Amino acid sequence: MPVHEITDPDDDRIADYRALTDVELRTRWEPPHGLFIAEGELVLRRALRAGYPARSYLVDAKRVDQLADLDTGDAPVYAATQDVLQRATGFHVHRGVLASFHRRPLPTAAEVLATARRVVVLEDVNNHTNLGAIFRGAAALGIDAVLLSPTCADPLYRRSVRVSMGEVFAMPYAKLDRWPEGLDQVREAGFTVLAMTPAPDAVPIQRLTPAQRERAALLLGAEGPGLTAAAQAASDVRVVLPMRRGVDSLNVAAAAAVAFWELGRDDPPFGVE
Repeated sequence: MPVHEITDPDDDRIADYRALTDVELRTRWEPPHGLFIAEGELVLRRALRAGYPARSYLVDAKRVDQLADLDTGDAPVYAATQDVLQRATGFHVHRGVLASFHRRPLPTAAEVLATARRVVVLEDVNNHTNLGAIFRGAAALGIDAVLLSPTCADPLYRRSVRVSMGEVFAMPYAKLDRWPEGLDQVREAGFTVLAMTPAPDAVPIQRLTPAQRERAALLLGAEGPGLTAAAQAASDVRVVLPMRRGVDSLNVAAAAAVAFWELGRDDPPFGVE
């Protein structure tokens, strides 16, 4: 595995990794260039297993051996000191390993819905940490796919990928280009759209009928404002997680995980059909 030493943080060979903490700049750079950044050895290995082609690797010079077993193919491996890494990326790369990957074409919403039994639909979830946590919970708790409104954050942004522990690579996802009209497409595919809200007149989620739970599309809004009135009006049922001790709501990722578990609580144990 040939390794190329980088001594200048402005070296054009590592342009993919420049200013990784600048969300606005990365949003303008990554999707148009068809790339995303994976941080940490575990995450980059999961990206490779999921079939994403690597563009390049950038590692702490002291950690090059961590990639010694990889078939890096045509993707160059760059190594630099922590000082150079920090000046190039804008943060201390304490995991010591970064990789740039090519994106793959997204499936359509119709393609995702055709093979799913239970999905989560996100409206305006633009916090990358919450988005990554939702993907991780969805992968762990029986959700088959994720659908995103046009205003959602990028699941392949570095922080989302890291918080999801690479589960964004395992979860099929697609965008609903028209909002909230796109929820009609979800319903026409045979799903019941369940809008999560803390409203006191909503149906407690554990009281949903078997028919409502069978093919559920759980609709969640952004942290704070929650779902818009238009999205709630376009749903089939408004549901709530009953709270105690005067707590009115949970973090959206925590609420999602509880709801995922509840919707799948009657599923066969893992590995048992």
